Amino acid sequence: MNLFDYLPGVPDFPKPGILFRDISPLLADPQAFKEAIHQLEELAHSFDYTHILGIESRGFIFGSALALHANKGLALARKPNKLPLATHREFYGLEYGKDSLEIQQSTIPKDARVLLIDDVLATGGTLIAADKLLRQAGFTVCGAITLLEIGALNGSAILQQHDIAHKTVLIS
Repeated sequence: MNLFDYLPGVPDFPKPGILFRDISPLLADPQAFKEAIHQLEELAHSFDYTHILGIESRGFIFGSALALHANKGLALARKPNKLPLATHREFYGLEYGKDSLEIQQSTIPKDARVLLIDDVLATGGTLIAADKLLRQAGFTVCGAITLLEIGALNGSAILQQHDIAHKTVLIS
């Protein structure tokens, strides 16, 4: 099964010059979604992890399915002001703006080994922010996985410069 068939590109979204990959067709097809989770789990086997950190918002989808399938704990990296209890926060730049991520301080046990998951690796800013967020909070990050990498943006090389091990299912 070619998963690219289920990830159409939408040009100039959310801003001109950005090619947005729509995961809706992949999620709507149970076989394609199952295959994506299977391939993500194969990548995850390369890492010694106890918990998954799903990055808002599409990382929640893949993170929750993988956590259930792999019998691992799941934590969520949220946009600001979405979590009710005390949080850790990290600011970062996107290829089209700035943002920040938060995790609830009480969600992950201190001895956890965390695997980051998101749908797309572009410039690496979101994964780097999640890595910094967890490390500054005292957690161990063992790596990151994504469904898709936009190869022209050199995200893998940028993650490597930040000592973040990364694997992806697809490269466009």
